[in-house]
Amino acid sequence: MKLQFMGATREVTGSKHLITTKSGLRILLDCGMYQGKGLETDAMNRDLGFEPSQIDYLILSHAHIDHSGLIPYIYKLGFRGTILCTPATRDLCAIMLSDAGRIQEQDTQTFNKKRKEQHLEPVEPIYDEQDARDCMSCFISVPYHKKFNIEGEVTVEFFDAGHILGSALVYLEIKEGRRRIRLGFTGDIGRYDKQILKDPEPFPQVDYLIMESTYGDRLHESIQDAEQELLMAVLDTCTKKKGKLIIPSFAIGRAQEIIYALDRLEHVKLLPDIDVFVDSPLSISATNIMKLHTECFNQAIAEYCQTDPDPFGFDRLHYIQSVLESKQLNIRHKPCVIIAASGMMEAGRVKHHLANHIENPSTTILCVGYCEPSTLGAKIMRGDSEVSIFGHMHKVRAELRRIDSLSGHGDYSEMLRYISCQEKRRMKHIFLVHGEEQTQVHFEETLNKAGWKRVSIPTFREEVEL
Repeated sequence: MKLQFMGATREVTGSKHLITTKSGLRILLDCGMYQGKGLETDAMNRDLGFEPSQIDYLILSHAHIDHSGLIPYIYKLGFRGTILCTPATRDLCAIMLSDAGRIQEQDTQTFNKKRKEQHLEPVEPIYDEQDARDCMSCFISVPYHKKFNIEGEVTVEFFDAGHILGSALVYLEIKEGRRRIRLGFTGDIGRYDKQILKDPEPFPQVDYLIMESTYGDRLHESIQDAEQELLMAVLDTCTKKKGKLIIPSFAIGRAQEIIYALDRLEHVKLLPDIDVFVDSPLSISATNIMKLHTECFNQAIAEYCQTDPDPFGFDRLHYIQSVLESKQLNIRHKPCVIIAASGMMEAGRVKHHLANHIENPSTTILCVGYCEPSTLGAKIMRGDSEVSIFGHMHKVRAELRRIDSLSGHGDYSEMLRYISCQEKRRMKHIFLVHGEEQTQVHFEETLNKAGWKRVSIPTFREEVEL
């Protein structure tokens, strides 16, 4: 059996790993989009390194675009295989991929206007909204812990990874004659003791593990401190400075965690008398989907719902759909909280809010998640004095805050805890993916010190025989 690493190698986006069995069955683990690399991103996304029509099965760990975002593209190029994922992941992909297709169309229109001014030929979007809708016909939902047999050769089983709604570790048993290969793919590993989702769960012993390493060099603050830090950001910005608290947030997972934390603060009368706006149609849809999949909730939120039936809604919380309503927030003078996508500040409505408020010292920008080093979010949060937004330079005068404990990715201690269900002597190899190279080197050393000796960091399109 061959395993080839087609993306997320020594970086954190573009997750794709290709399995080719001895009989020729081709299985793709994830089909993620590269994000946040400027002009080179488009070329990287178009150059897949494999023929989509030859892929028999695609097994999807979760719905985040850096793991699912190229599914409409491979469908456009001829993929007609079966996509396996959890029910919640399928529901999230239905909204997220359509949204991504819409963004592709809009970005291409803007890009082509510039190309026309330069007397250059227009380019086609990598895919459009219709491609995103069409590819959903390939999806099959498989619940956690239910084995799915692929052509009598491979068995697939999902285990809750605790990262976002529906996220899963993919456990594969692959038969090659009398030999049985057990392969695990973590997707993204979540955190323990979260406010909404269940903890990452143990999984069966594997021979080989493809393991994410986003925060392989970092220890997070306690999740229990996040709510208090969020309250202090609200009080300092909206009560003391009379300004706006802008929270760039991923629409799936992080937005709901923030909304739930604010709901809890409101429930115990700690939240000041201000309006909170969720300015992200995708976040609104994702929140509704989350309400449908309470099987992913932990016991704490289940008990909370007994006293508050809607943990994602309170009187002064407003969900914004229209562009006009979004624009009106920028001319609003009253203090408020604005939660808007995207988390890395590279796209979406949050860029417009940043363009309008980043030069105002009464504004606070609160970063609550990972920003890939080349993104606008990373430039702002590392302290650049000026940043370019929509082609215009803006001085960064807003106050900057960060809450690392809200991250959806486990830190290195949590990742070590996650794989403690495995026996070291029976693990033949760990392949580290989905992390910046320097971070991965640190995590490899950490794993070695903890007794995991057979660890490597694959290079782009490296192929190994298992």
